[in-house]
Amino acid sequence: MTESREPKRRADATRSKAAVLDAATRLLAIQPDAGMAAIAAEAGVTRQTVYAHFTSRDDLINAVIDRTTGQAVEAMRAADLDSGPATDALLRMLDVGWRFFRVSPLANHVGSFARQRDEDRHLPINDRLLRLVTRGQHAGEFDTTVAAQWLVTVIVAVSHAAGDEVRAGRMTQEEAQKVLRDSVLRLAGAAKVEHTGTTRELQGG
Repeated sequence: MTESREPKRRADATRSKAAVLDAATRLLAIQPDAGMAAIAAEAGVTRQTVYAHFTSRDDLINAVIDRTTGQAVEAMRAADLDSGPATDALLRMLDVGWRFFRVSPLANHVGSFARQRDEDRHLPINDRLLRLVTRGQHAGEFDTTVAAQWLVTVIVAVSHAAGDEVRAGRMTQEEAQKVLRDSVLRLAGAAKVEHTGTTRELQGG
């Protein structure tokens, strides 16, 4: 009897843990200071249940960020960043980043790109950006007078700046996303940018 109950217990525990992660992701995105009790209430479980899965709030936050980062990596893989013009691929990558900015619980996780202190966690994403920038330089789409790694550093910094503007209420997400797209392409030295199926020259690009 005990053995027959064990798979059900494991399944229940898995569902419970997923519910806590989902709730923490939703709540921390709008209330970054939310505590374990609030997260438990959002998940519809007891505080003790939350602590059964995560030993501390930091442990839970790290789990949320790790899961979100993994989802971002998968989304970028699905965006097929190695195909087509590098300029278009860079825009697709930025758009994926903004999708995850909307559910990111922490300011240092903006656009799925890592700040310096989190670079190990986000290494797969930043490496993918480096490969994309390098491809664009080799194809003559991006500026070749600066190192690819420097362009990556600048793109990450500008992405975080755009996210900070949204969090401070100085820009809407839509405004910041548009400004970021144009700014990144200018920084990369791209001559053109795609907008809803039409190509236009960047002013002063």
